[in-house]
Amino acid sequence: MSKPFYDNRELSWLKFNARVLEESEDENTPLFERLRFVQIFCSNLDEFFMIRVGSLHDKMLYDPKDRENKTNMTAKEQLSEIAKHVKELLPIKDEAYSKIMDGLAAYGIEHISENSLSPEEDAFLKAYFQREVRPLLFTGVVDKKHPVPFLKNGEIYIGCKLRRTRLGSHKTDSADKTTIGILPASENLPRIVFLPGTGKFILIEELICRYAKQVWENFGIVGKCIFRVTRNADIEIDEGLFDQDVDFRDIMSKLVKKRKKLCPVRLEFQGSPDKDIVTSISKVLGISEEFVFKQFAPLSMGFISSLEKRLNKNPELFFHPLSPQKSPAILPNVPLIEQIKQHDILLNYPYENINQFINLLEEAAVNPNVSSIKITLYRVARDSKIINALNKAAENGKDVLALVELRARFDEENNIGWSKQLEEAGVTVIYGLEELKVHSKLLLITLRDGNDVCYISQVGTGNYNERTSKLYTDLTLMTSDRDIGSDASVVFNALMIGSTVESTNRLLVAPKGLKSRIVEFIDNEITYGKDGYIGIKINSLTDRDLIEKLAEASRAGVKIELIVRGICCLIPGVEGETENIRVISIVGRFLEHSRIYIFGKDERRRVYISSADFMTRNTEKRVEVAAPILDKSLADRVCEMFNIMFSDNVKAREMCSDGTYKRVRSDVVTINAQSFLYEQAYKAAGGSPDAPQKRSVQNAPDPNAPVKVKIRRLRR
Repeated sequence: MSKPFYDNRELSWLKFNARVLEESEDENTPLFERLRFVQIFCSNLDEFFMIRVGSLHDKMLYDPKDRENKTNMTAKEQLSEIAKHVKELLPIKDEAYSKIMDGLAAYGIEHISENSLSPEEDAFLKAYFQREVRPLLFTGVVDKKHPVPFLKNGEIYIGCKLRRTRLGSHKTDSADKTTIGILPASENLPRIVFLPGTGKFILIEELICRYAKQVWENFGIVGKCIFRVTRNADIEIDEGLFDQDVDFRDIMSKLVKKRKKLCPVRLEFQGSPDKDIVTSISKVLGISEEFVFKQFAPLSMGFISSLEKRLNKNPELFFHPLSPQKSPAILPNVPLIEQIKQHDILLNYPYENINQFINLLEEAAVNPNVSSIKITLYRVARDSKIINALNKAAENGKDVLALVELRARFDEENNIGWSKQLEEAGVTVIYGLEELKVHSKLLLITLRDGNDVCYISQVGTGNYNERTSKLYTDLTLMTSDRDIGSDASVVFNALMIGSTVESTNRLLVAPKGLKSRIVEFIDNEITYGKDGYIGIKINSLTDRDLIEKLAEASRAGVKIELIVRGICCLIPGVEGETENIRVISIVGRFLEHSRIYIFGKDERRRVYISSADFMTRNTEKRVEVAAPILDKSLADRVCEMFNIMFSDNVKAREMCSDGTYKRVRSDVVTINAQSFLYEQAYKAAGGSPDAPQKRSVQNAPDPNAPVKVKIRRLRR
């Protein structure tokens, strides 16, 4: 039976994406950044259909009676609810796009409609089509002798309802049957076409649709539309493949190619499409009317980068530029390894610079005392300094081990390429385990210290990627603690033989030693009742066991504060069940990605940072690592960060007892946690961010001192 404090995973995710869309409507957000949130909403939804909806389609076909373990819904029931909720969101997206484009008109940017073209503009576009577009178009008709061509995932097409004209006549014969013609808005064509000397533009699919008559000279066009297909991209690795004498990298390359040809799960149309074309294409693709979606905004928002280039002289349209700062905890011109031996160092991205961590790798690559470097890589930048440092270390004779997780979704091809480059440099490359992704962010540097051997370990919540470190919030701990180093060594030794860790001393390591320890910590807080405390910051909460345990703690009176950016299957505030739990979600300029676990108060307080969300896939089906923050001043700092974020009343929404979200409001003080933390980073570095939120910036305090902010009682 479903319990009153459970929400469905997929519907909870749609609520998260609705919060993203809300940012596009926020008039306090710069205008072009609002357009960027529309783009994020659309790209999020694309991936949701490719992965989550694709997976549900498979389940509906192969296990239709199975019910998910929280709200007891079958796959078919979930799909129906998803379709309904998405159709509620699309008009909001259309309206947001329309309002933003109205605002950009004041800056000379105008998305023109074919009805507003002057004769001169029409003549230019028609000539452009004939000269630049038509020669590259691949045309085809659909009839008994010409089946529907393969429609690529995510590519935009123009569908035309055609009627053959009488020979030698420009009139159409109404008795003739119609057929469907399909034109791709090819990837080889520019997505956006500007009218000369202006910021007026038309999208390539709209241009092709307007002048399609020039292609079908022997036909009359009696209906047109723009459409796009989304295909299932949830590739599964056949366990039998592991029994073959085949390199896993080759297996992944084949699966990535297979992904492009999986079954359709969504059909989108722009504008008011011809009904016959909608019916014909839906029937051919086997897509029910429920998963046919109509919208007036463009089907893909990838073109906005072209608009950004034309608007970059208008700073008011964009967020104020901010640069990751140097941590004052790290002294310049002093070897970082020696500093870490003296004290633990915590970096907080994007507020602090990832280059300081990269400096550790570059230093280790040339340090004669370093004997080995071991690292787990899940996602890295396309031009990665981290990869370069590992290659340099190997070329300098260090023993370098890189576990490259080839199954990092949509980064498979990138990681396949990096694995080959690392091997060429002499790095020992291994892949994830057969049934478990390795999602941990773990680095171990082993070096000789006189006659002794010592460790430098790094554990992060994410980000070995220089690009996303400026966009995602993440924490990274660098420590010389021997117990943590020994645990990290055990983890790598297990990975090298294709195994998992049974037990550790300091680190919490999934799949066998993280969830059980978290349950122990929650149980311990339950013994303290109303004096107990739990604070958790994660991306998603879906693990039923942990939800049940948190509800049990709530019933015992434990105060529980949860910051859950995305999916949250636990509904707080349900009387007699979760009334001692508060849940907030922060959606703002930066993607909240750091994971923090806090159990207890004062002397018994335990503080961890982790790569793991509270999802079953993380706690049971991946190799994840959580590290304790042993330095009290750093633990204080992490807790203060948590308190600042939980006090946000600008970008935070609180989950209500009915599962809806409402913006947090305060009549006392305004706190934008992300802006506040960035300002603190500038203060600590002795610089100025030009005073975000119009605050003054002072010189840096003690880098390990907790950030002081007065936390007020907030209300919805």
